[in-house]
Amino acid sequence: MAIKNVGVIGCGLMGSGIVQVAAQAGFQVLFVEANDELVKRGLERLRQTLEGLVGKGKLDAKAKDDTLGRIAGTTRLEDLKSSDLVVEAMTENQALKNETFAKLDRICAPHAILATNTSSCNVTAMAAATKRPGKVVGMHFFNPVPLMKLVEVVRTILTDDAVAKDATEWVRAVGKVPVQAKDATAFIVNRLLVPYLLDAIRVYEGGLASLEDIDQAMKLGCGYPMGPFTLLDLVGLDTTMYVAEVMFEEFREPRYAPPPLLKRMVMAGQLGRKTGKGFYTYDGK
Repeated sequence: MAIKNVGVIGCGLMGSGIVQVAAQAGFQVLFVEANDELVKRGLERLRQTLEGLVGKGKLDAKAKDDTLGRIAGTTRLEDLKSSDLVVEAMTENQALKNETFAKLDRICAPHAILATNTSSCNVTAMAAATKRPGKVVGMHFFNPVPLMKLVEVVRTILTDDAVAKDATEWVRAVGKVPVQAKDATAFIVNRLLVPYLLDAIRVYEGGLASLEDIDQAMKLGCGYPMGPFTLLDLVGLDTTMYVAEVMFEEFREPRYAPPPLLKRMVMAGQLGRKTGKGFYTYDGK
């Protein structure tokens, strides 16, 4: 596998996790953020995360220092010119992603693989924005990246077989378990998960049972680690609604349409844990 230098665009929740696992696996990683303050914040978040692992006895001090030594940040997309693999982890905005991939195509070496961490945008459209569509893939990591083992490796109808193989090998190299998916909206996990979450909201809207009882029923009855409303609050109600809207736009099936309650909660700013209130209230205790 020719991948040695890795670029990551975005060092937020998902991006920083990708940076961390790649650097811990021995890859040189350069991440790009919008300004110097966000670069500084990203580096500090990574330092604190790794120090936390040392404090818990899950990482020794030398491994922490070695990992941090393999990480750098920049505000210039052009600095990714030496990357063998670039993973885009920006906001879910199709037009912005297409534009970014077109820029990366001009900047990166001809051999470089361009990947997107998107959970809902069209990977084929990103590939078509470049002159190297065969070297574009999806790499859908899951939150939190350091803990979640799965990565959906998404290939378009344009992706070269060798590129899909290299991407899959790299996913294994950073300690994750790859599964293969075609470029179809929501891929595997969200295609199955989102309708389940939307149905849970409809069941609650219909007055069948309380939030707590629905969550308890799915945990104990199906063996799920958390109930649908706990998961909705963790993922973010706005994120869930966005993915549902993309799926509904693609397939026009009623089961993908966001329920009225979900829409109104998002309008009201009740987005889950990140705002302190979603289906449940979070007061920091």
